Amino acid sequence: MSIVQVLFYIMAFIVIGSALFVAATKNLVRSIFMFFITLFALAGLYVLALADFVAITQVVIYVGGILVLILFAFMLSGRETLSILQQQKSKLVNVGKSPALLLATLFFVVMIYVVLKTDADNLIWVKQSITNKTAIKPNDLVTDNIGINLMTRYLLPFEAISVLLMIALVGAAHLSRKEVKE
Repeated sequence: MSIVQVLFYIMAFIVIGSALFVAATKNLVRSIFMFFITLFALAGLYVLALADFVAITQVVIYVGGILVLILFAFMLSGRETLSILQQQKSKLVNVGKSPALLLATLFFVVMIYVVLKTDADNLIWVKQSITNKTAIKPNDLVTDNIGINLMTRYLLPFEAISVLLMIALVGAAHLSRKEVKE
């Protein structure tokens, strides 16, 4: 077994374990910090898959942006809202959650079926990529090409998305702010 396979299994275990902890815990603070670990481990899996730009994007956008937005919403929310959330019954399985559990189980079965039936070495697009010599190698610089395109050709959509994310942050802060009654 190579070191890459060992690293893959370690990171996959961290992703699955921390995601299950996020879904099962009642403490919101611990859930947010375990979500942080889940997102970083996913970025590690992207690095192992030679998707360095996706890994960097994962860290910058999800860990740096979305998780901070969640922390702001948590910190700015009132005690009443948090106490209501923590007083809710947290049974893992009950009748109200049965549609969600059924859908999650169905998705899991389909995912396992696809993984078992897919022969990754004999996929048509993988064979074509190898014969055309367009497969990504570990020493290729894919990030340079994406960065150049992002800052020249796609600059306007990039800036529009950044303004949209800033509006979402300001809106979340405004919605979570308490109004003073006179």
